[in-house]
Amino acid sequence: MKKILSIMLIATIVTSVLTGCVNDKDIPSKEVYSHIVNLDFNFNVDPETFAFEVESNGVTERVSEPLADMEVSNLKDDENIISWTYLEQGIDVAIEKKDKYVDVTIKSSKDEENLFSWPSVKGDGYMLPLNQGKYIPSNDSIWRSYLNEKKMKVIEAFSMQFFAVDKSEYSVVYIIKNPYNNEITFNTENDIEFTFNHEFPTINEQKEYGFRIYVTEKNPVDIAKTYKNYLIEQGDFKSLADKAEENSNIEKLYGAPHAYFWDRTVISEGNIEWAILRDAIPEKLKLWIQGLLTTKVEDGSELSLAFEDLNSVDYVDKYTKNRIINSLSAVMQLKEFYNPEIFTESNKEIQRLLNRGIENLNPVELIDLNKRLLKSVLGNAVDPIEQWADANTVEVIKDMKDSGLENMWIGLDDWQEGFIKPELVTEAEDMGYLIGTYDSYHSIHEPGKEKWETAKYKDTSLYENATVTNKDGNKIEGFQGEGRKLNPTLAMPSVKERVTSILNTGLAFNSWFLDTDGTGEIYDDYTPEHVTTEEEDIHARIKRMEYLQKEWNMVVGTEGGNDFANKNVAFAHGIETPSFSWMDKDMSKNKESDYYVGRYYSSTGGVPELFSKQIPLKNKYKKLFLDSNYTIPLYKLVYNDSVITTYWWGWGTLKIEDEISNRMLYEVLYNVPPLYHIDKHEWEKHKETIVRHSKVWSNFSKKAITEEMTGFKIISDDRLVQMTEFGEALSVVANFSEDEFNFQGETIPGKSLLIIDGNSNTIYTPKK
Repeated sequence: MKKILSIMLIATIVTSVLTGCVNDKDIPSKEVYSHIVNLDFNFNVDPETFAFEVESNGVTERVSEPLADMEVSNLKDDENIISWTYLEQGIDVAIEKKDKYVDVTIKSSKDEENLFSWPSVKGDGYMLPLNQGKYIPSNDSIWRSYLNEKKMKVIEAFSMQFFAVDKSEYSVVYIIKNPYNNEITFNTENDIEFTFNHEFPTINEQKEYGFRIYVTEKNPVDIAKTYKNYLIEQGDFKSLADKAEENSNIEKLYGAPHAYFWDRTVISEGNIEWAILRDAIPEKLKLWIQGLLTTKVEDGSELSLAFEDLNSVDYVDKYTKNRIINSLSAVMQLKEFYNPEIFTESNKEIQRLLNRGIENLNPVELIDLNKRLLKSVLGNAVDPIEQWADANTVEVIKDMKDSGLENMWIGLDDWQEGFIKPELVTEAEDMGYLIGTYDSYHSIHEPGKEKWETAKYKDTSLYENATVTNKDGNKIEGFQGEGRKLNPTLAMPSVKERVTSILNTGLAFNSWFLDTDGTGEIYDDYTPEHVTTEEEDIHARIKRMEYLQKEWNMVVGTEGGNDFANKNVAFAHGIETPSFSWMDKDMSKNKESDYYVGRYYSSTGGVPELFSKQIPLKNKYKKLFLDSNYTIPLYKLVYNDSVITTYWWGWGTLKIEDEISNRMLYEVLYNVPPLYHIDKHEWEKHKETIVRHSKVWSNFSKKAITEEMTGFKIISDDRLVQMTEFGEALSVVANFSEDEFNFQGETIPGKSLLIIDGNSNTIYTPKK
């Protein structure tokens, strides 16, 4: 009798009806996206298995597949709220009916660590915010193979905190209310399905997670705009226009291609009279430089041999010239370069700098002194120091501007490039460009054994006292297994020290790029002395973004761009194409393979091979990361007018040799800045391609960036013709096929696009 009563009770109280419209008091109507269609629906839930169904327009679908039977207690129906407890699991569930959605809250009542898995999701296809966004048919063989038994940390894998499932007649949208400690596990034994898992760590007082569940039409626009409206309601959306009111330099990003600029030469080939140099360099100076190279410079022993070659030939070849330039450039960055027995000549400026004490000079002053010292010995074998490296730096930047690249974002590999040639930074800023340095506070290396500049900290106690420990008591390794992960809540004094020391040299940076801070690679830290939750980790990263914005007026960008950072960054690298070469040995390790991405090395001090070498891409990775059949603009539909996004720097516009035209089409269709790697030689090689494409893209993007992306449509049955809309009057139709396509009387050639700007139509065909 008791069992029958419980079944009847469930049957009578677990069904609720969802109808009506969103009230004005719930969402500010002046900001909300108004064309969205959220469908009315009924829902049914079985507490014993937590199976959840919705019914809309007479069609019933599952929101969650049933779990294993669980004993239910404390079952209540309070008008619009249904709740119950799983006593054995230590879980309380509450489901509340709202106007256009159901609110599901799942709480842990345990003090110790707990884990709960819900929902269990199955559908015809999935719209997931993997990077820009992917539509994944559940029976797709490529994605089944890729997702087989895969686990994804949600805040890292998803660029935004929602997902959607295509059912037969509509889509179900799940907005994640608590972004922390979530993981998705995929099962591809048959068609793709997945389970959402939430961990309740002992160190976290926040003991609940849950979802808002909506039903929408089966299209990316309604799904993405449902999420955008949620962000606006929560006060978690900030437009570029609002950001530009706080820092007008953000408007310099509008229509701006992005380029990493590479040059580490203190002196360039054209600054040296090579026929004179052989006789002008004294033996004592040569031996002194060779000694510094072999003792103070990584791989300096091989460079030191260049000076022997210089004296043994009548003609100085290119290889020897590059080694001499790299040698001189390396030693002129050393504090040990000055030797009073060698540099006996002085002048007023040299003496002024020496009187201050070499230990007291900042890096810009040190390099300036060393340039003057070398010039004092080499005399007319070298140009005046004011001209050194101009041909590789300021002259290239000037030519970019003169060629019509009106706006640019220029990034440096690290701030040392600015120390070497501060005139480059000044010139770029004077031309109206944004220029900034790459910076990172993710990894820290053991003091004295640092392998790269950003992993070195003045406060050497951080390595032992401020690194992340997992719940097993082990330190989490740093990038590429080197060093450790630095706890961001303890890094701010070092952030301030580093940024201040760089900018106090006088470098005129107006932008700053924070590596990994927007990737969602965050941690719970179980170190007893500084226990930290994932949420505290995120907030510390946001605080350093705010520090750079508010204290230094920087235009801040980050790697990743996951949306917890949307209010604090203006641009992000990685949303469009992420890092993935590590997934394949032919790309990452096999130097004999055509697919090998290249070394992080340049013989000329310019763009490393990793970025300049053009390669093909295996079909599998094209499907997963580039194919327009799968990519959908979920991120742009939410954030086009908030965060400017482009590729991870290893996959720039020109990197994949057989995808260049497609990527140029994509850049206009999705309003994505082209991303390049530039030095003197790469600029000369690709100048025509860059200028031609950038002019079309820039003119379009200056208009598109101030608008919301309002539409996305698949025009052709093969999905190769697609359309995006920005605001009311700007749209793009891109034809990714090889064949021409007729759109409303306009013939769009293969691998071309149509830009519709009000009553003006423009056909554009990219050229490699």
